[in-house]
Amino acid sequence: MGKYENLAREIVSNVGGRENISSLTHCITRLRFKLKDESKANDDIIKDMEGVVTVMKSGGQYQVVIGNHVPEVYADVMPLIDLEEDSTDKEDDARSQNLFNRAIDVISGIFQPILGIMAACGMVKGFNALFIALGLYSDTSGGYLVLNAIGDGLFNYMPLFLGYTAAKKFRLKPMLGLVIGAIMCYPTIQNSALAAGGDVLYTLFRGTVFESSVYTEFFGIPLIAMNYTGTVIPVIFVVYFASKCEKFFNKFIPDLVKFFFVPMLTLVIAIPAGFLLIGPLATFGSAIIAEAVMSVRNFSPMLAGAIVGLTWQVLVIFGLHWGFIPVYINNIMTNGYDNVMMPFFACTFATSAVVLAIFFKTKNKQLKEMALPNFISGIFGVTEPAIYGILLPLKKPFIISCIVGGIGGGFYGAFNFRKFMMGGMGIFEFPAMIEPDGSMGNLIVAVAGVAITMVIAFAATMILYRDKAVTETVNKDGNEKVNAKENVYDSVQDSRQILVSAKAVNEEQKSMYKQMDIGSPVKGKVLKLESIKDDAFASGVLGKGAAVLPEEGNVFAPANGVVSTLFPTLHALGMETEEGVEILIHIGLDTVQLNGEGFEAMVKEGDRVQKGQLLIKFDKDFIEEKGFCLETPVIVTNSDDYLGVIEVAGNQINPGENLLKILR
Repeated sequence: MGKYENLAREIVSNVGGRENISSLTHCITRLRFKLKDESKANDDIIKDMEGVVTVMKSGGQYQVVIGNHVPEVYADVMPLIDLEEDSTDKEDDARSQNLFNRAIDVISGIFQPILGIMAACGMVKGFNALFIALGLYSDTSGGYLVLNAIGDGLFNYMPLFLGYTAAKKFRLKPMLGLVIGAIMCYPTIQNSALAAGGDVLYTLFRGTVFESSVYTEFFGIPLIAMNYTGTVIPVIFVVYFASKCEKFFNKFIPDLVKFFFVPMLTLVIAIPAGFLLIGPLATFGSAIIAEAVMSVRNFSPMLAGAIVGLTWQVLVIFGLHWGFIPVYINNIMTNGYDNVMMPFFACTFATSAVVLAIFFKTKNKQLKEMALPNFISGIFGVTEPAIYGILLPLKKPFIISCIVGGIGGGFYGAFNFRKFMMGGMGIFEFPAMIEPDGSMGNLIVAVAGVAITMVIAFAATMILYRDKAVTETVNKDGNEKVNAKENVYDSVQDSRQILVSAKAVNEEQKSMYKQMDIGSPVKGKVLKLESIKDDAFASGVLGKGAAVLPEEGNVFAPANGVVSTLFPTLHALGMETEEGVEILIHIGLDTVQLNGEGFEAMVKEGDRVQKGQLLIKFDKDFIEEKGFCLETPVIVTNSDDYLGVIEVAGNQINPGENLLKILR
């Protein structure tokens, strides 16, 4: 297990346990669970976890948005769950979804495993084209040939990879899916090889978009040959059909010969059906889609591009953009370029520019700290952290980014912006936009669109975005008005909480709020909560407050109230003050592992206590000898109920001296 083991355990537990998980995949930023019962998942708890950006439900998937380090979290989750479940359960679960959700689930499940390597190979291919265009070496050099092989390998034999991933998705033996992909790439069965080696016997569907020349027959049945290397749709349908064949034969073939008879019969039935019927129909379907899309573009390329740019981020939010990946890949494989989906390229940079403007505009320290890394992530093509962590909570910036994305998309549509190779993300996509003949016209359009989009998005955000006012107070006579200005946004996990810092509230303003003082429960050195060595406490997810490094082994009541919780291990105590403030005192970090050793309770749960009353004794030296950190968080667990939780103490503090001030 890795460094995200604790987060992985919490996620698994709160999605309903491993018995509630049918499958799990991940993309660039999200864990994508398929749950048997989504109602068992604790959405709010997961959203509030340190390391989780948000939770989305779409396409039949329960998506836990993590960020760029999702592969590491995924690696720590996988050992905790058992995905070898009864196939009937999975099929029943699949049937419970509507057709649209099932389609999105299938597409994302098939393509996600290869997206990373696809991007890598595409980047190599794009840079190879760039270096040729710059004259660094020739297209006959050994360096070019090797790099071209790296770039082209996956794309030329795409059916092999999709055969494997589709087989896993449709519960066909993966090696059988791989064989199907290899057969569909077999050189002599390709249309180009048949056309080069023989005469046309006859032509089917002459004069239509489906016109096909027949060069050979399969036992008297015309074989409509296609070039399957590099294609996407045909192999997926053939593997799906093969999965049904395998399931059928498994019911009737005796166990004694099932090992080799089932795969043999599956191939003998599925492959001819694939070449004679499934492959041609899938290709014809792609042709119909292409014709429909092009008809919209023929009506108005600018409008088509604007629609793509305007709606793309909404699709990303719900994970529905995966449904368009096959169209994108198919266009590049069949036409040599894609100009239908590429207007979405503007959205990446619109999002990045909006986040950059927020960085310069906001006065909120935490928001500013988040904006810059999200800007960098965005220009590299990963915008989910910015969308979920900043734009959506603030609303107006998200609307700005969508509108400007539509403007950029319209520009790209009007100038027939194209991408000629798959691969790369963000700025790394530029090499793939160089035209095959080496001309730079399309690349200039790409750069111009990025510049236009970013300038408009940045300017619009600087003009329209404002840090929201927390409150406006007017006295009874209407003579005095006070605005306490501070951004509503606080953090990714706690974006709805309003926190007023001590700097934002002067002495005159303080008098206009009800104030409650919370004393320090221990003697020691005061620490900023965000500085302690526990991410959950430091992030503020559990509540706002401060921490103290104890110098003595006594814990005193910080206010008058009732002991609401006394943990069995005695390492932590919760109490509610007379004013309703809920306080958690956690003695040390991870000290629950001591199982109560070194702690002595002087009160019991339900006791009413007075400020300064001794609550718990602990053996400071013993706990430190055991290797535990004694940093003691003192947090207000119901911070959301108050306008502000302010640390007011200096460097050193004694029990009972004011540690926190609560504003209401």
